[in-house]
Amino acid sequence: MEEEKIVSLAKPVRKGILRLLFSRFFIIAVLLVLQIAILVMAYLKFTKDLPMLLNIQWVFTLVMIIFLFNNSMDSSAKLTWMLIISLLPLPGAAMLLWTQLNVGHRMETEFVKKQIDNTRTALSQPENVIKEIEHDGSGTDDISKYLNHTGCFPVFDKTQVTYFPLGEKKFEAMLRELEKAEKYIFMEYFIVEEGYMWGRILDVLTRKVEAGVEVRVMYDGMCEMSTLPADYFKLLRAKGIHAQAFSPIVPIVSSHYNYRDHRKILVIDGKVAFNGGVNLADEYINRIERFGHWKDTAVMLKGPAARSFTLMFLQMWNMKPETKNADIEADYEKWLSLPSCEEDAKGYVMPYCDCPLDEYKAGEAVYMDILNRATDYVHIMSPYLILDGELETALCFAAQRGVDVKLILPGIPDKKVAYSLAKTHYLSLHKAGVKIYEYTPGFVHAKVFVSDDIKAVVGTINLDYRSLYHHFECATYMYKTDCIADIEKDFQETLKKCRTVTSESIKNEKFSYKLIGGLAKMISPLM
Repeated sequence: MEEEKIVSLAKPVRKGILRLLFSRFFIIAVLLVLQIAILVMAYLKFTKDLPMLLNIQWVFTLVMIIFLFNNSMDSSAKLTWMLIISLLPLPGAAMLLWTQLNVGHRMETEFVKKQIDNTRTALSQPENVIKEIEHDGSGTDDISKYLNHTGCFPVFDKTQVTYFPLGEKKFEAMLRELEKAEKYIFMEYFIVEEGYMWGRILDVLTRKVEAGVEVRVMYDGMCEMSTLPADYFKLLRAKGIHAQAFSPIVPIVSSHYNYRDHRKILVIDGKVAFNGGVNLADEYINRIERFGHWKDTAVMLKGPAARSFTLMFLQMWNMKPETKNADIEADYEKWLSLPSCEEDAKGYVMPYCDCPLDEYKAGEAVYMDILNRATDYVHIMSPYLILDGELETALCFAAQRGVDVKLILPGIPDKKVAYSLAKTHYLSLHKAGVKIYEYTPGFVHAKVFVSDDIKAVVGTINLDYRSLYHHFECATYMYKTDCIADIEKDFQETLKKCRTVTSESIKNEKFSYKLIGGLAKMISPLM
């Protein structure tokens, strides 16, 4: 009875075909299809009425190809665009121009960049920390310098990090820490879905609002097309919770929908923060089963490094250009000026994020830095494996120079196309000496790098184009923290539940996976 009461705190989502037909998703999908159909008909009519279009098409396509060759995008993406333009010269070139212009969102992009620039000194770097690591040969100071070109990401000591090998463990800790909140609770998640997990959390949030705690919740706008009713933030606001949906889907064709908020952040009073792969839905805590056992991970930070997640949250919360600048400055000052706490903990912690609207590839750079500096091993867990040439080369190079590179991927896929694409990389990686394993009990959603018993990253960043190029992401970089031993131990325990990918298994892979993977690989940078 108690569980039913908790779940009922959230408005139930209707199921079935009627819900789909009368849903916001269906209406928006129909309107988007109509817009595309109108554009196609206009193109066909234009082609029929203007014989000279062939000359115009040739010039326009040539200009866009020259532009493509001089663009800084990944070489794999360039090949994909070349394929599209070769098959559909004018529409393909027009599509490339449209995505590069980012029509309707250039002002927002500039606003985001300005906000990041204005907060580069929002958190100060403890001088003693940099001095302690700059000459130890680990390269942690170098990756810190790089990341601080992209934003404000200090390296902190005196921060205790707890590793959770399952979503259930994180959920238990979340509930305990939420109950302790006194000043504020900031939550930013890619997926929020009504059910037991979110119902329990919502119960705590509602009580904390009544006790005078500032509660803010932000979720990706795609949720309102799948896991939540439309305008769900209004229901939360009625409970006293400040809430908003990031980039909600509207019936206008736009390349901006490519940029999703894939981050998972919970920060409490600037003293405690959670980060990792666990969203707020019941499959993430194995309350329900969709793709076998759900293997996920997370970390909890207690100490000054938690304040970095406060900054990240506020940057995303204040992304809308219509927000008054004075209000933004006051917002940062109010929450970042609150005192933090210090813990008796070993090692160093550097939370960081990756923004798809700038010229940096922070998520990929950190992963490649770990691979390139490793001397003994790099052990990885990732739900997806859709690599660009640079990252695949880094994985192969590490293995070829004698580093033990192991990669755990799902045994039961959540997306057949992504699963098939992952398998297209198996042969080259296997030949280079990378050891690949598939988690037989179910789906691996963890995003983990651990190396040489001294470095680890736990966060939201997958090994695929979506995470590395198109999503807002975040992660926690750890150096010499006590929990690194727990991360490696969990990797070894997970390994026992995996099947090994061999030359024979690659050769005898299902034809359907080979076919789907081979075809999808041509457009993988756009997926």
